[in-house]
Amino acid sequence: MSTSPPNPRLPEVNFMEGDGVRYMHFETPWIQGAMRVDAPDEIELDYVQRMMAWMLFRDEAVVTEGHAVQLGLGAATITRFCHKRLKMRTTAVEINRNVIEACRLWFRLPRDTKLLHVLEMDAAAWVADPANRGTVDALSVDLYDQEAARPVLDSVEFYRDCRAVLSEGGVMAVNLFGRRASFPLSFARLVEAFGADQVHALKPTPEGNTIVIAMNHVTVPGRDVLARRAENIETRWKLPASKWLRMLKSLPDDAPASLPELPPA
Repeated sequence: MSTSPPNPRLPEVNFMEGDGVRYMHFETPWIQGAMRVDAPDEIELDYVQRMMAWMLFRDEAVVTEGHAVQLGLGAATITRFCHKRLKMRTTAVEINRNVIEACRLWFRLPRDTKLLHVLEMDAAAWVADPANRGTVDALSVDLYDQEAARPVLDSVEFYRDCRAVLSEGGVMAVNLFGRRASFPLSFARLVEAFGADQVHALKPTPEGNTIVIAMNHVTVPGRDVLARRAENIETRWKLPASKWLRMLKSLPDDAPASLPELPPA
């Protein structure tokens, strides 16, 4: 195990390796991210792969265009993937300097370039900044502290700010993880901020991560179009997009009953 330089205000960052995979932790057993050492630009964890399900809701012609933003850096998996594999302009917002330093030391996070920026700041402040309104095409939100009990930012106001930074047709993926009782509250806040017709969820992972997709004025196409997009994603980037599409058929058991299903083919 290796440890980042201490910071009295923020959690210490540790990493461990096993079977060719490097894992990030914040002073607890909870995994905050992972990277396969011999394939650093691939997505190792199932729930992080599911965070890329926003790709289903963008047309094949523009799926990699525009600006991808990650709130919460984790092990920089989505940041590396959007920057290196999707070739998108990419911004990551992370409040913990220890995490940024750890990602650059141990998790192959490149230095900033014209197309990659890593900002040390509060995610709530970033989405509330009027300068960022309407500038994001793909927003990934994965904000947890070392206890991983519930999202650090989880208010209706925060989700409204997230919607405000999305471009017309922009899509957000949110990881909701923690005690089961917290999911309905988080989900209801997302529905209030985005509208029920703009929010869909994948089935939870065995570990309890539920990925929710929230959109800004997106008309969801039929299943035939979504299936074609899934095939394109699988062919080009080797992500299990057809599996995501099957997961979207049914909502989590504790999701609001009024939430609409995706349209039939």
